[in-house]
Amino acid sequence: MEKKMVNVKINDIAVQVPEGSTILEAAKVAGVKIPTLCYLKGINAIGACRVCLVEVKGARGLCAACVYPVNEGMEVYTNTPKVMESRKTTVELILSDHKKDCLNCVRNNKCELQDLAMEFGCDAHRFKGVTNDYPMDTTTPYIVRDNSKCVLCRRCVAVCKNVQSVSAIGANARGFDTHIGCAFEKNLNEVSCVGCGQCIAVCPVGALHEREEVDDVLDALADPTKRVIVGTAPSVRVGLGEEFGMPMGTNVEGKMVAALRRCGFNDVFDVNFTADLTIMEEGTEFINRVTGKAHNNTLPMITSCSPAWIKFCEHNFPEELDHLSSCKSPQQMFGAVCKTYYAEKLGMDPKDIIVVSIMPCTAKKFEKGRADQSAAGVPDIDFALTTRELAKLIKRKGIIFNELPDEQFDTPLGIASGAGLLFGATGGVMEAALRTVYEVLEGKAAPSLDWLEVRGTEGRKEATYKVAGMDVKVCVVSGLANARKVMEEVAAGTSPYHFIEVMSCPGGCVNGGGQPIVDAYTRNNNDVRAIRAKAIYDTDAAMTLRKSHENPAVQDLYKDYFGAPGSHKAHDVLHTSYVKREKY
Repeated sequence: MEKKMVNVKINDIAVQVPEGSTILEAAKVAGVKIPTLCYLKGINAIGACRVCLVEVKGARGLCAACVYPVNEGMEVYTNTPKVMESRKTTVELILSDHKKDCLNCVRNNKCELQDLAMEFGCDAHRFKGVTNDYPMDTTTPYIVRDNSKCVLCRRCVAVCKNVQSVSAIGANARGFDTHIGCAFEKNLNEVSCVGCGQCIAVCPVGALHEREEVDDVLDALADPTKRVIVGTAPSVRVGLGEEFGMPMGTNVEGKMVAALRRCGFNDVFDVNFTADLTIMEEGTEFINRVTGKAHNNTLPMITSCSPAWIKFCEHNFPEELDHLSSCKSPQQMFGAVCKTYYAEKLGMDPKDIIVVSIMPCTAKKFEKGRADQSAAGVPDIDFALTTRELAKLIKRKGIIFNELPDEQFDTPLGIASGAGLLFGATGGVMEAALRTVYEVLEGKAAPSLDWLEVRGTEGRKEATYKVAGMDVKVCVVSGLANARKVMEEVAAGTSPYHFIEVMSCPGGCVNGGGQPIVDAYTRNNNDVRAIRAKAIYDTDAAMTLRKSHENPAVQDLYKDYFGAPGSHKAHDVLHTSYVKREKY
C-alpha cells in the first residue's frame, strides 16, 4: 500500500514527501542539507546533539529535524539567523569539553565535528571552564577508546546494541559526568566486546580507533634479517581507493599491488588465494558432514571466516560450537601457508619470516593472537593492518598512489579465483562454496556460477538448492543481531538449514570496521555496502578463473604439500579450535 503524500515547504521550496517523513528527509528532497552529528539512518535517531535544529512555523521553539515528523502544510526554515546562531553555539559548547589536539588525531580532516566547526565559523575557545579528563582504554589489541574526544552522540552505543546485539557499551553517570563506558566501568577487554569495529566506523570523531601497527610494520620492513610478506583481503581493493580521493567502489587492485611493492615488501600475495583454499577445506568438511562421513557430523555447519562472529558465538552460544567449521579464516590460512609450505620452498626458518595481512576488519588484530593459530610454532600472522592503516603506510612512504601503474600479485600465493574474491561481500563465502560443492557432489559443471539468491545486502537470506538428489537448505546472515536470531533457532533445534554463512559486519567485509571512514551524510544517502560489493561482483564476472577448485596454484599446493583437502596434514596446518567463554 502506497503511503499518503503530504505537502511541505522547506525554505519556501514546495515539496511532496511520504507521510511520516522527518524534516531531515523532506529537506533532502528539497535539495537542502541540514547538518547532523548524532543522527545515523537506520541506527541512531535520538535528537540528542541539537545540531540539526530548525524553525517550524507555529512551533514554540526550534525543532530537531532528524526526529520531527512533517505534516500537511508545514513550513520549515533551516538557515535563519536564529537557527545558524543556535548551531554555532551548540558546536562551541561541545568543543568546550573536547580534547582539541586535531593535528595529532587519527581523524584529522575526516572528523565530522571539525567539519561543522569550520562550516559554522566556531570559536573553539569561546566557552572555558572545567573539562573532563578520561584515561585511554588500550586494553584490547584491536580498539583504542579515548573518551576525551567523545561527543556523546551515542552512535557507537546504538550500533553495538541494535545492529550487533552485543551491548558492550552504554552511557554511564549523568549530567556533566556522562560518558560512554562498559558496565561497572570495566575495560573493553573485560566485557563481551567482539572487536568488530562497527563502533569505530560510525564514530564521528576520534574517540574510537583501531590499535595501529603501522610503526611495527615499518620496523619489520627496515630489518634486513627478515623476509616480510604481505597479503591483502578481498574487500581491501574496493575500499582503499577512497583514501586517495577515488570514487567509492573503485577496484584499485593493480595500484595497491604496486604500492605494496614500493613499500618494500619482499612478496606481495593475495589472501584471495587462501579464500580459495578455505573453500577446499570448508567445502570438503561440509560434504563430509552432510553425507555423514565426518568425525563431527553436526548440522547446520556454520562458516568460521569472521573472527568477531567466532568470539560472539563463544560468548553467547558456547554449547553450539560444534556447528562451527573447524577451518581457520583465510587470513590465518595465509599466514600458516607462508610459514610452512612457502618457508620450505624458500629454505627459510619460519622465525625469519614476517607475515603482514591487510584487512577490512579490526577483529583480525584479535584473531592473530588467538590460541591454536601457530602452525609452524610461531604466530601465523605477525601484524594485521586495516585498510585505513595501509593508506597511512603508503602516504608515509611518500608514494603517489593515484599515479602508480597497475601491477600483478607475485606467485604462487597471488593466484586466486573470482570465488575467493567473493568473500568480501555478504553471501560470498556461501556462493563460492556452492560453486565447488555442487560440482564435487554432482560430478558436473553447475548450470550457472551466479547463485543470486544469496547475494544482496539484506541482513538475512535463505535458499534451497537441489544438489546430488538432496535439498540443501542454506542461510546467509550479516550483522550479529541477525546472527543471534539464527543461532537461537539452532540452539532450539528448529533451524532447517544445512549450511549457514555468518559475517559479523552488516553487508560483509566491504563494510568492515577497518574500511575507510564514511561520514554520516554519505552513509545516510548512499548504500555504501552495495556500491563496494558491486565492484566485487563486477570483477568476478569478468574473470576467467571463477572456481576455487580450479585454481592451479591451490591444486599444486595439495599435490606438493597437503595431499588432499581434509588430510591429516591439512588439519594440522589449516584448521583450529574454539573455546567456551564467559556469558555476559
